[in-house]
Amino acid sequence: MPNISEELKLGLKLLKLEWSEDLAQYKKKFLNTSIADKKKEGITWHPIQLKKSKIGMGERLLVEVERLDSGYPSAFSSGKSVTFFSTQDGYHSPENRVNGVINQVKQDMMVVTLQADEIPDWMQGSRLGVDLLFDEASYREMESALKKVMAGENLRVAELRDIAYGEKTPKFRELPHIEFPGLNFSQNQACQKIAEAQDFAIVHGPPGTGKTTTLIAAIRQAVEKGLSILVTAPSNAAVDLLVEKLVDSGISTLRLGHPARVEEKILNQTLDAKIAFHDSYRDLKKLRKETEAYLKLAKQYKRNFGPEEREQRKLMFQEVSRIREAASQLEDYIRSDIFQRTQVFACTLVGASSSNLRGMVFDVVFIDEAAQGLEAATWIPILKAKKVVFAGDHCQLPPTIKSFEASKSGLSTTLFEKIIHRQPQTAQMLQVQYRMPEDIMGFSNEWFYEGKLQAAENTKSHAFAPDEPVLEWIDTAGSGFTDQLEAESLSTFNPDEARFACTYLNDTIKRIGFARFKQDNWTIGLIAPYSAQVRMLRHLIFDTYEFPNLKAFAELMTIDTVDGFQGQERDLMLISLTRSNEKGEIGFLADTRRMNVALTRAKRKLILIGDSSTLAQNPFFDSLLGYFEEKGAYRSVYEFL
Repeated sequence: MPNISEELKLGLKLLKLEWSEDLAQYKKKFLNTSIADKKKEGITWHPIQLKKSKIGMGERLLVEVERLDSGYPSAFSSGKSVTFFSTQDGYHSPENRVNGVINQVKQDMMVVTLQADEIPDWMQGSRLGVDLLFDEASYREMESALKKVMAGENLRVAELRDIAYGEKTPKFRELPHIEFPGLNFSQNQACQKIAEAQDFAIVHGPPGTGKTTTLIAAIRQAVEKGLSILVTAPSNAAVDLLVEKLVDSGISTLRLGHPARVEEKILNQTLDAKIAFHDSYRDLKKLRKETEAYLKLAKQYKRNFGPEEREQRKLMFQEVSRIREAASQLEDYIRSDIFQRTQVFACTLVGASSSNLRGMVFDVVFIDEAAQGLEAATWIPILKAKKVVFAGDHCQLPPTIKSFEASKSGLSTTLFEKIIHRQPQTAQMLQVQYRMPEDIMGFSNEWFYEGKLQAAENTKSHAFAPDEPVLEWIDTAGSGFTDQLEAESLSTFNPDEARFACTYLNDTIKRIGFARFKQDNWTIGLIAPYSAQVRMLRHLIFDTYEFPNLKAFAELMTIDTVDGFQGQERDLMLISLTRSNEKGEIGFLADTRRMNVALTRAKRKLILIGDSSTLAQNPFFDSLLGYFEEKGAYRSVYEFL
């Protein structure tokens, strides 16, 4: 095993490799690329229309824009940096640029905080567009964190590093048995482990086992002990979910960074909002108004004025300085007062480097979805920790990595994984699953979780009807449905399988009852592993008139890749496996962790549609097919053609 310093050096090298690959891909998409091509890549919206603007919390200017030309992919999401531009004859006008940060994206609408005091006139025009910017700052923060861990100047960080890499033994103290009402035995064991751990504790939460519920119970317990707490996760959405649950539990939480969803629950927890609601905010506003008034007066004096006017102007500027100083002191007071009253601070992994947290150290740092965070990013909040609690599942989606070489050389191995393998005594697996009936859970349970999971009593009632099977695999072998490569995106799709999947979904819903789906608000998910197949399915259902009944379920239906479904569930789940060819090529379907996510989203029924002759050449799919056969859930497409 490499020593710690070698391992960290390699980590830094791989991070730089990922950084340069990410930048190269960005440049390739952006430089000398037409707007039309950038729209196809999903990194530009054009044309867009400015719908409305308002002054948000902290006097920030918010604009809402709408994409007028939908149907293109979109890589825009909350927290990312963007730049607005206007075009003349299809080209960017270089002087017409203004940057911002995305607050929220919903289909073709986007809310952005502008980095400007007022909306430029050109943004009112019809030739408006918005580009995604490259996020250099996150890489800088990750690099800086790794270097600090390597240097080991902070003794506690050095100690946590040595334990994480398996060179020192983690410490635990014995405490009386804890029993939380409302938690099951393994959730209680996880809370016990967290309380007793002095360095690291890991909550390993397979799908549907109540990981978030357990985490909230453990955080509440730490709050009651009066400990200082930081809660983090790799994405804005994951942080917001925790903040929402913490607020529901009556815990005073401060959400730092850009709120992803501008829901009241989250918005009211941001620093800007808390400043605006503070008792002293009115005084602060008054001081700011006075500053503006004096500045206006001072600017009225023209250049050729006498000594008396000059003296007047000088006094006014002195007054502006004095008021600004008072405003700054008042703002500092408001901020420290808010911090005093906060029980839990919350932000993304990279957001933990925020200047608002400078110099702060926390008794416990909780990191949710830790199996999806890059190691370098995970160290950012750990630099502020006395003790660390991870929650996640390394048998589900790994972090997204652009560089194939970096991923293959170890960048995709997270700190969560390293610790769970090197220090297994720090981990407690949650063992009761509340989402799906035993038959849907069974294969993943054996393949990924050593058969340790058990389906909770409530899952016995999770079926559409007593005679409606919860599992089906429709085998398309020999049907002539073959996969193809989409020229533009180089993504794989299978038009015949997509059409059959829509027909079969329609027939299934019809059999169970269209009215019952509407009445019970049963949700439907369509997963395809490839974005081209997702586009094909969306096109068939929403853009053609072939499946009017399915189109009527738009509100209850989600069609996406596996990554879009992490952490979610649907009553009925259909997976179009897409790959079908004579060579037996299955591409990244061979990533079993991704398939684990796909197979564990269904609450009442799981349907797989795929070609056994292509897929079963892979041991994972061969076993999966065997499992379906054993459950009497295997059928041939010929029964339906």
